[in-house]
Amino acid sequence: MNQPKTLGQLKSSGYQFKTIKDELRSNLIEKLKRKENVFEGIWGYEESVIPDLERAILAGHDVNFLGLRGQAKTRLARLMVNLLDEYIPVIEGSELNDDPQHPISRFGRDQVNELGDETPIVWLHREERYTEKLATPDVSIADLIGDVDPIKAASLKLPYSDERVIHFGLIPRSHRCIFVINELPDLQARIQVALFNILQEGDIQIRGFKLRLPLDIQFVFTANPEDYTNRGSIVTPLKDRIDSQIITHYPKSIEVGRKITQQEAHIRAEQSKLVSVNDIVKDLIEQIAFEARKSEYVDAKSGVSARLTISAYENLIAAAERRSLINKESSTNIRISDFIGVVPSVTGKVELVYEGQQEGPGIVAQNLVGKALRTQFLNYFPDPEKFRKQKEKSPYKKITEWFGNGNTIDLLHDMSNQDYEKALKSIPGLSELVNDYHKGKVASSKLFFMEFALHGLAEYSLISKHNLTAGLQFKDLLSSMFNLPKEDDEEDEAFGTNKY
Repeated sequence: MNQPKTLGQLKSSGYQFKTIKDELRSNLIEKLKRKENVFEGIWGYEESVIPDLERAILAGHDVNFLGLRGQAKTRLARLMVNLLDEYIPVIEGSELNDDPQHPISRFGRDQVNELGDETPIVWLHREERYTEKLATPDVSIADLIGDVDPIKAASLKLPYSDERVIHFGLIPRSHRCIFVINELPDLQARIQVALFNILQEGDIQIRGFKLRLPLDIQFVFTANPEDYTNRGSIVTPLKDRIDSQIITHYPKSIEVGRKITQQEAHIRAEQSKLVSVNDIVKDLIEQIAFEARKSEYVDAKSGVSARLTISAYENLIAAAERRSLINKESSTNIRISDFIGVVPSVTGKVELVYEGQQEGPGIVAQNLVGKALRTQFLNYFPDPEKFRKQKEKSPYKKITEWFGNGNTIDLLHDMSNQDYEKALKSIPGLSELVNDYHKGKVASSKLFFMEFALHGLAEYSLISKHNLTAGLQFKDLLSSMFNLPKEDDEEDEAFGTNKY
């Protein structure tokens, strides 16, 4: 494309000036007519958040995304850049991205007055028209709006009363751009007040200067619910000036959660080649987040970020990779015992209430993994609760009897594939159970289901599960109750039965 280089050439080309809100609106209309996916890579918002955002753009509104952490608020704001025109003309050298036909700065007006149609212009790509600022308590008026620059006054030999000595802040420099303030409640109230006139009339005031700058900005704010943080809130008059407040949410289904995790998780090519992952594992990762969001130990106001499942999935793959490297194996499959690697991802991503702090973050994380296993177990095996009073008909009878006879099995985190298979196949009835309910599965899948069955039976208290230093031990439930832990084992046994 031959882009005009001067104001005269721009006029001859027939270029029509548009405000940024008109740009967003017209490009959105075209995409909707073509049924294009406007917000690529955003899952779970198709019927809720995205329609709200599209309506706000069509209405020409500034927007506030309100929601807990890890709900793609900033990602949505950044994707709005794709709705801008690819290039716009700007007066060359302008700090405020002056439109050649509608300059707002003193520099821009002087250039047009002096040079006329010979005013040089450059073209600004849409990727350069996005400004993002994280609101922190130390953000100042000078950062956002501007201040008098004594050095500029001295070098230009101008008095402080001259408009040209002003050093503009981020907001004026974002003229004709999308300007995002993340975590708006963290901005001090007096700084929020400074945004009133900018949002409403486009006025800015700097050290006594009253400048009428008709700023053309698409404002986007993000915020957590006000009751989440004690650090501050959005002052009511500012909230009143933000046209649309859009409420975000977490994935409402396992399927949506899986799409997000698989899209965002960073798994290296050598890891994918080495470690095989089945769909059940992916569901279990998502189930952990669902369990955390309804757990009595986790602070619901804080939320459970989607970053939990992304980090957990990456750690899970790494756990299997480490095991295979230790055993010098060229390939391996994810095991339930690899979920020990998920615990560090959970402990760092959830805020605990008082009861959870008393339990300890490690135990809470292992409980959440256990609850995820319990919930998903019913999708693949019969409900053990149905056979409580009909033990003779229970498909688990042979397995529980073997443990009831005093047998135990240790599944260590770093077992080789051969030892892992040997240990599972030594349990009478376990292979038959998997063959009955998952006939036709490949050998590696059957081994996974065999271990899954053990964990499920432990979660339903048909057998017991205890943490060892290097793995897990399964044994009879009653014998574990009567065997008091030795002094050296007290720390391990503190995790208790049915806690993973």
